[in-house]
Amino acid sequence: MKKRANRRSEMDEALCCCEYINRQGERSHVAACCCDCEDLDEACDRWMKLQPQAQGSLDRLSAVLSDRVRVPWLWGGARRLELSVVPPLVLLPALLRLAALHFLLGVAVLTALPVLVLWYYYVTHRKKGRTLFFLSLALFSLAYMYFLFVSEVLPRGGVSPAQLAVVTGGVVLTVAAMLHTKRDPGLVRRARPPHSTVTYAAARYHTDPAFQGPGGREEVLLGPGGEQSAREDWCPACGLARPPRAGHCRICGVCVRRLDHHCVWINSCVGQANHCSFLLTLLLFLLTSLYGIGLVLRSVCPGQNVLLALLYCPGVYSQYSDALCFTCAWYCSMVTAGLLHLLLVQLVHVSLNVTEREVRLAARHGAPGDTTNYSRGLRDNWAEFMTMHLKAPAPTLDAV
Repeated sequence: MKKRANRRSEMDEALCCCEYINRQGERSHVAACCCDCEDLDEACDRWMKLQPQAQGSLDRLSAVLSDRVRVPWLWGGARRLELSVVPPLVLLPALLRLAALHFLLGVAVLTALPVLVLWYYYVTHRKKGRTLFFLSLALFSLAYMYFLFVSEVLPRGGVSPAQLAVVTGGVVLTVAAMLHTKRDPGLVRRARPPHSTVTYAAARYHTDPAFQGPGGREEVLLGPGGEQSAREDWCPACGLARPPRAGHCRICGVCVRRLDHHCVWINSCVGQANHCSFLLTLLLFLLTSLYGIGLVLRSVCPGQNVLLALLYCPGVYSQYSDALCFTCAWYCSMVTAGLLHLLLVQLVHVSLNVTEREVRLAARHGAPGDTTNYSRGLRDNWAEFMTMHLKAPAPTLDAV
């Protein structure tokens, strides 16, 4: 009892900037990040002996590292640092500067970079896990490209203050639109039932436990449309009835109204409440990127056509600064091409009043062309899309 009381008193004491409470509930220090780590010792020992790793050892090691890698913080102790944020901050500048050393290195790096990103996306998408890697890559790419524009292109003297203001304004608006998109995508919340609740002594859907309420009883909400607990509208994971076109995101673990898809670049779902701002973010990024690429190519390859400068710019690798700007222009062009394809697909879906989730479900059930159930014509579809975020219900006090 005395030891337990002493431990409780230690836990109640205020944490200093380098202390934290680990996942075992014990008080620890950032300087002890490599102490008493049996999982790390076992993994290194097997690696040194050329033995295969034990099943689940890498997952346990990753959990230990994510818990122990902390950043000192003045209030509330050291904060956990998400490990997936770090690789883009280190690899992107290193790879781009390496690619600027020689033409062949540039071809190799710019070819391998999208392959690595797609491979990591495939791994994380298969595990249905959340990661901040893509959000970190998106934000840091935008910030790093702007930094190189100011530090490498601006001192050359070919950029006017008005052009700099346009690029700066585009970057700020893109980040602001992205932060707005990361807000509530339109979650389906469990509110107080507005109609009467009828409770049956035995569940009629006896084969599906998801339809059973507490004590094995089925609760059915009655409204103007009659029985509302239809099988296709019930989410067994969230335990609530979904409105039409809503879907469950297995990555976020929530149901979203008019779910389109889960976007890894914003680490959030795209649904009824943020779909318009998502398209606005894509549009702002594309306009800013295209304008910035044009300014960079005019500075690095003067006297040449902007469209042809990416393919042929003689002497660009004679100076490292020119080669670095040219490499970054190629990197931005690749990112811009990918996001332009995404924007075009989104525009087609909006014009047909269909979501990406509905297209995938139709293709999965062998009817890829049967996606026009909600289409009411081009003008009405766009009118509904531009105003649907106004119809998203605000969070209620009864939300769980």
